[in-house]
Amino acid sequence: MGCVLAEPIVNGLKTELAGKLVVLKVDIQSQAGKSLSARYAVVGTPTFILFDPAGEELWRQIGTIDAERVRAAVE
Repeated sequence: MGCVLAEPIVNGLKTELAGKLVVLKVDIQSQAGKSLSARYAVVGTPTFILFDPAGEELWRQIGTIDAERVRAAVE
């Protein structure tokens, strides 16, 4: 349910920050999703992880997404 509620916010950020932000959605029920979930220690959904250009994790949030925090981190 949380993924459905967050989708409009994520889609809005994707459009607003195009060229500055890449959004990847992962189906954690798929084989690739299960592997990524284990690799990044995802324990709940939805989980949002922001990485810097070098691939280092900047922050993560489980549940709701804070659009202002995403904007601030990207800018």
